[in-house]
Amino acid sequence: TAVHASSNMILRSNTPAKGSPQLQCSTSSSCDPALRPIIRRRARSLPTSPERRKRAGVQCQVPGCQSRMNRVRFADALGLELTEVKVFQSGEDPSIPLHVLSRLSINSDLWHSSSDLEFTMQCLVPDFQQPADCMDFSSRLQEQQVCLERVTSSDLGLSGTIQVRNVAFEKQVSVRYTFNQWKSLHEVCAHWHSSIREKNGQDQVDVFTFFLPVPPFLLQLCSVVQFAARYQVNGQEYWDNNRGNNYSLTCRTHPLKMPRECEESWIHFI
Repeated sequence: TAVHASSNMILRSNTPAKGSPQLQCSTSSSCDPALRPIIRRRARSLPTSPERRKRAGVQCQVPGCQSRMNRVRFADALGLELTEVKVFQSGEDPSIPLHVLSRLSINSDLWHSSSDLEFTMQCLVPDFQQPADCMDFSSRLQEQQVCLERVTSSDLGLSGTIQVRNVAFEKQVSVRYTFNQWKSLHEVCAHWHSSIREKNGQDQVDVFTFFLPVPPFLLQLCSVVQFAARYQVNGQEYWDNNRGNNYSLTCRTHPLKMPRECEESWIHFI
């Protein structure tokens, strides 16, 4: 008898059915991506190991191989002198500023003297009376709209105050000065400091401060610094130049006297 295959044969699909659990990887080697070798680069500045230097030496023994070892050559190998000698003559003594010499002499006096110290220092002395101490200060301010109040000198320069009439809110005050009789000039801006009332108690005056830097090498005897105050407001320009003479300060020697007990505190400022 012939055997016929049943037509009710069930074919199973290769894809998993919905809801059936996924197959888990048994080992990490079958699912993880292939590992790549780690390439480590070595900096050229790092010192080489003995084995690496040995291999490099063997390679450089091959004909045609050029060594990359550093070479040291001295100056005499190039025809140059190994040493350089500078001879200073007596006429080539360095030029030491006077303000430095004066401070050195003060230090020497402090060390050897046992009595009160008397010495002189160079400073800029005004050739005019302080305008604020003059009787006509208020009238000059009314007339010029701007007037120097007072000025003081120090080792670093000149500082002072200027009064201007409050004509308008927007204003600019500056000081123009020279060290060489106006052959060249400099100008610095003054800064607002405060507002006060005039002596009449009605008009308001603005006070500005300024600072003129004076280099120490310019503090030579009889050297002169000249300046004038400038006031710009409402498109107008007003000047205070000491009635056409300019304000001038001359470098002079100023005597100083210091008690011996101040020695310790004075040395810290030298």
